Amino acid sequence: MKQENEDIARKMQYILNMRPVFNKEALFSDGTRYYRNPTEPKSGEKVIISFRTQKNNVDAVYLVSGDQKYKMKVYKTTKGFDYYGTKIVMPEEIFRYHFEIQYGWATCYYTEQGVCSELQEWAQFEIYPNYHTPDWAKGAVMYQIFVDRFRNGDPSNDVESDEYAYIGEHSEKVTDWSKTPAVMGVREFYGGDLQGIIDKLDYFEELGVEVLYLNPIFVSPSNHKYDCQDYDYVDPHYGKIVEDCDGLLAPEDRDNTHATKYIRRVTDKRNLEASNQMFAQLVEELHKRGMKIILDGVFNHCGSFNKWMDRERIYEGQEGYAPGAYISADSPYRYFFDFHDQNRWPYNPTYDGWWTHDTLPKLNYEGSGELYDYVLKVAQKWVSAPYNVDGWRLDVAADLGHSNEFNHQFWKDFRKAVKEANPEALILAEHYGSPEGWLQGDEWDSVMNYDAFMEPVTWFLTGMEKHSDEYREDLYGNSDAFIGAMKTHMRSLHMSSLHTAMNELSNHDHSRFLTRTNHRVGRISYAGAQAASENINTAIMREAIAIQMTWPGAPTLYYGDEQVSADLQIRITGELTRGGMKIWNF
Repeated sequence: MKQENEDIARKMQYILNMRPVFNKEALFSDGTRYYRNPTEPKSGEKVIISFRTQKNNVDAVYLVSGDQKYKMKVYKTTKGFDYYGTKIVMPEEIFRYHFEIQYGWATCYYTEQGVCSELQEWAQFEIYPNYHTPDWAKGAVMYQIFVDRFRNGDPSNDVESDEYAYIGEHSEKVTDWSKTPAVMGVREFYGGDLQGIIDKLDYFEELGVEVLYLNPIFVSPSNHKYDCQDYDYVDPHYGKIVEDCDGLLAPEDRDNTHATKYIRRVTDKRNLEASNQMFAQLVEELHKRGMKIILDGVFNHCGSFNKWMDRERIYEGQEGYAPGAYISADSPYRYFFDFHDQNRWPYNPTYDGWWTHDTLPKLNYEGSGELYDYVLKVAQKWVSAPYNVDGWRLDVAADLGHSNEFNHQFWKDFRKAVKEANPEALILAEHYGSPEGWLQGDEWDSVMNYDAFMEPVTWFLTGMEKHSDEYREDLYGNSDAFIGAMKTHMRSLHMSSLHTAMNELSNHDHSRFLTRTNHRVGRISYAGAQAASENINTAIMREAIAIQMTWPGAPTLYYGDEQVSADLQIRITGELTRGGMKIWNF
């Protein structure tokens, strides 16, 4: 009996001392503060890097960087997990590392792509020393507003029908708010303005919005305003018109020198200053409520109406304005643009247009140091008092100049200028493709997250391309493709950038996500605008919003997406967002 009890005791002891089977699913680390502290270290600063395993499940864990190999020690055991840690001193250059895990005779590796049996050098973790993105933007709920279509708060500043001509036709004041926009609707104006935004500040608070992102608001002839006329002033059609006059165009007249009402409205400094003051008041009120605001910066090109070009001759002879480059070879702005024929003045039309559009003159930074400096001052102006804007969204940022080398230098200088004026200003770029080369800590803070959010989510849940121009059945519901795309593209963002990336389902450049749920290809080209609301699936929209509100980054609603139908009311609360994001954002 004694022997039997001893045998049982030995067997029990053996069982108790047995290690569980190697559990690779328990292996984990990332760039959050739970596994990297501090998350945004400076060069020379000590950083604690951690790694998690199942309790008593591995023999050793090493942090490996180049030819350096650091054995990690267990510093905490909790809830069935062992936590290994080691300290490193942050070098001056990028610090790349991975983990090596040993279990018996077996060895595996852990990178940003997860567990692997063979090390993939490209998938290593990376830390960029001195790379800081604003804490307020990490995980912030953003709300994008296309101003003209949001709310008409002040009918007195509305663009009038026949006020001026744009791309060959007259401006049109839309009186029916529910009217479907025309395919070429850039000349249609619904009357949305800053007062309309001010009227809805309580609504934004209730919704849980933390940041407003406004599509361009500077003086421009189109309703989208990506053809800037004057970077120094808010458009009085969005702000205040205190000085007005008569002078609409006759039905067949396309000559904007006759558009006296428009000229008065957008060139009279009293209107311009009043509009800027109104915008400053909006920002002040947002800040009182604990909210932020970012503006759309279109610095790659301007518009043919721009005071530097003045193709429409709106500023010609106006007091306080120098001759535009189109007007005269002696214009101080001549080299702001690249003219091909040096013998065509006055009224020289031979300038470079962005994608050959003569309504969108390409800015010639390489040819003009004055332009270079002017735009940097514009960037500083709006993030400084009295406007105190909290950041910039940069339109087609990588296309600014004529070479990558030049563009990188410009954005380095842009960042220095902006951060000097407002160290916590956000610099967020529109970019397609990998942004890794621009996210080194000295140019952009982050990007509109197409590659690592909008596109994978859209393909996975709808099978549609973000413009609704293509359907891919092989990607619809394909979880492997979804996870693979997310892992691959998230890596290029790094943690600091990832947490501030603008995660959108819809925006001004693409079809609304709800539209994509109907799987209708080519709706604009042949089906008509009405097809956007046919056979939509609100349940899929719910799924997409659930992903959006819990994914690392800044969930960004496009105005109206919070109310996808009469029977589907979506309230985005700060509690929901923070609750979902807290495992990612610190």
